[in-house]
Amino acid sequence: MLFALMAHDKPGALEIRKDNRADHLSYIESTGVVSMAGPLLDDTGGMAGSLVILNLADMAAARVWADNDPYAKAGLFDRVDLIEWKKVIG
Repeated sequence: MLFALMAHDKPGALEIRKDNRADHLSYIESTGVVSMAGPLLDDTGGMAGSLVILNLADMAAARVWADNDPYAKAGLFDRVDLIEWKKVIG
């Protein structure tokens, strides 16, 4: 099953993002369940959150993955939406 994780950074949290980016990318690579991912951007093109498409067995597994993301553990996010997603195009 596919899940879309949309996480919105806390205001002024760019340093938390920068400080934890290497661990976040390593987590993505090591878990092997990310179909695609990238930062959400604000009006000036700065990083303001994350969009991650996960391929996991169920919502419980997606929540575990999201909770263990180094960005989440570092307290980067203000809000996280995790929903089942159906790929139609691409």
